[in-house]
Amino acid sequence: MGLLRQRQQRGGPMTTAPITTDAPVAQGRSTGRIVLHVCLIAVLLVMLYPLAWLLATSFKPADEVIASLKLLPSHLEWSNYSTAMEGVNEVSVGRLLWNSLLIACGAVLGNVISCSLAAYAFARLRFRMRGPLFAFMIATIMLPHHAILIPQYIIFNQLGMVNTYWPMILPKFLATDAFFVFLIVQFMRNLPRELEEAARIDGCGPFRSFFSVILPLTRPALITTAIFTFIWTWNDFFTQLIYLFEPEKFTLTLALRSFVDASSQSAFGPMFAMSVFALLPIVLFFLAFQRF
Repeated sequence: MGLLRQRQQRGGPMTTAPITTDAPVAQGRSTGRIVLHVCLIAVLLVMLYPLAWLLATSFKPADEVIASLKLLPSHLEWSNYSTAMEGVNEVSVGRLLWNSLLIACGAVLGNVISCSLAAYAFARLRFRMRGPLFAFMIATIMLPHHAILIPQYIIFNQLGMVNTYWPMILPKFLATDAFFVFLIVQFMRNLPRELEEAARIDGCGPFRSFFSVILPLTRPALITTAIFTFIWTWNDFFTQLIYLFEPEKFTLTLALRSFVDASSQSAFGPMFAMSVFALLPIVLFFLAFQRF
């Protein structure tokens, strides 16, 4: 203000900076944000429609499942869930759910333990033939599952493990899923080596450094491995169909197929109700661990 008064007193010209406004720019950004949100909501509705249709169909009467194109049923058919709770072949849905949880949790535990140990060896330790062995391990990702199915079946049959849960759980403790080994290796390589050097100065060996330093820092990769292993194992149908014969050992995925075959009529309502039971643990597991 003092400089302005001096210039006015001297009679000099007054110069003012041009006034600019960001109102049009801000308005354009808000409009673009609204359009983006509308598009994302539309895509979300398209993605969630199959789930909404599955849930709505589980409450429909048998004559409306195929004949009617409406999303909502004319009335709620609660008997679909009571029939689904009875299970198939005199095996309740609780028993089927327990069998699926046993296989999925065993696979998660095996993959987290074995893949993290194998990844630590490839990422942090120095040993002969490490590069060729890592390349060979990565090459197994491209090997189709059907190519090793018959040799694996012969091995498990000779070991007397057919019609048990071991063929679905035991390979997970041997780090056979190379994808998760590669995932954890890439995560461990980004960890600073100064942490291990400090632990080594304090007297920690490789195992102590792994369990006390590296493993806690690798928690996001381990939880990602657990989530995908649980989902893939829970939805696995072909492997369980090959190795499991007795209805008492069936999982929910096998029961869905058996549920249709065991009924002489088209009981689509109870089948979709059992599909809701099969989908619920996956959603809960993902929601519980997605924040990691």
